Amino acid sequence: MAQELKNNLVSTAEGALALPRMTYEEFLERDDDRVAEWVDGEVILMGEPSLRHQLLVSFLGALLQHFVEANKLGVVLPAPFQMRLRSRPSGRAPDILVVRREALSNLTSKYLDGPADVVIEVISPESRARDRGDKYYEYEQAGVREYWLLDPIRNQAEFYRLGTDGIYVLVDAGSDGIFHSAILEGLWLRIEWLWQEPLPTLMTVLKEWGLTID
Repeated sequence: MAQELKNNLVSTAEGALALPRMTYEEFLERDDDRVAEWVDGEVILMGEPSLRHQLLVSFLGALLQHFVEANKLGVVLPAPFQMRLRSRPSGRAPDILVVRREALSNLTSKYLDGPADVVIEVISPESRARDRGDKYYEYEQAGVREYWLLDPIRNQAEFYRLGTDGIYVLVDAGSDGIFHSAILEGLWLRIEWLWQEPLPTLMTVLKEWGLTID
């Protein structure tokens, strides 16, 4: 199957190479190490992330991993782990997803079958329209409870929380510049941390949180 897919590469109108349409099961089994997402039969290849993008993802991933473990809340999974959504249908690979312990039974060896409780996307130039458009509405419709949309190019952070009506509401970080998560109880972030160069050390933030590394 993998060799057949390689042999069936087709040229798009822009001259780039694109994989043929396939089922989600075929997508999961493809012999291709490039990070990609699957949307209604089509494979979308992700662009190469910048250093700043990766540093921010690593920083947040480390913080969340420690917080979630310390409070026994669930698990934190970085890209390219898949989140399969049935509403569109799609298989997305968020930069970071958090699954609370109540939903751990939805995890399979290759993907989360259903929405994560918290999804974080760090915007890249090539992903801006996708993160703000298709993914925003997919995550909202599927029931992702909190969507963090971070733009390190514009130094802009947006935090959306799912309302009782199933519609995202933009959460104000407040005049103190601190965001408080309603899904990960007790978690808060100083927005200024996200744009510091270099980023704060893990120990600096954990100290403010009153946590330590054993």
